Amino acid sequence: MAQVICDMSISLDGYVTGPNDSRENPFGDGAWMLHKWMSDQATEEDRAILKQVAEDWGAVVMGRRSFEKNEGEGGWGEGGPMGDVPCFVVTHRAPTRPYPPVFTFVTDGVAGAIEQAGEAAGDKVVGLHGATVMQQALPLGLVDEIRVHVIPVLVGGGTPLFGALDSSITLERTRVIATPAATHLSYRVVR
Repeated sequence: MAQVICDMSISLDGYVTGPNDSRENPFGDGAWMLHKWMSDQATEEDRAILKQVAEDWGAVVMGRRSFEKNEGEGGWGEGGPMGDVPCFVVTHRAPTRPYPPVFTFVTDGVAGAIEQAGEAAGDKVVGLHGATVMQQALPLGLVDEIRVHVIPVLVGGGTPLFGALDSSITLERTRVIATPAATHLSYRVVR
């Protein structure tokens, strides 16, 4: 069975976007730098982390909002967030217009999307893309690992990665890598 991993860049105060995120402003106000560690500020260590994700992920699960924020002009093109890696979009209703075959729209919830993604991924990782999907999957016991790339900025609002949890979830830290642009943390979810 594929391992399910949430891998997200977050601000020090725990947000994955700033306030007022939209298709036109996908990172939200004041949060454009959350992904700079992947591009112009990337070190060799940062690039190695990104390379490992690209090699390990066999499928992606994302929410409809994450999908829609990136599908606009020039958005996904013919691929998904990771090119031709299968992408399962959790939604209440399937779209009526056609999309590239890399996308599968799942209407029976996050558990169904993760199950389908696991079948597609085989022995590779199912990556969770977006805070809402992670917030739905974690309390259901469907997340094996959480990786956060903590950026040294306080955005003061926006989309929190963890939101409100109904109960505590124990984590075991498995990795810490500090680079100038981010502190990369990995945690195993203890069952």
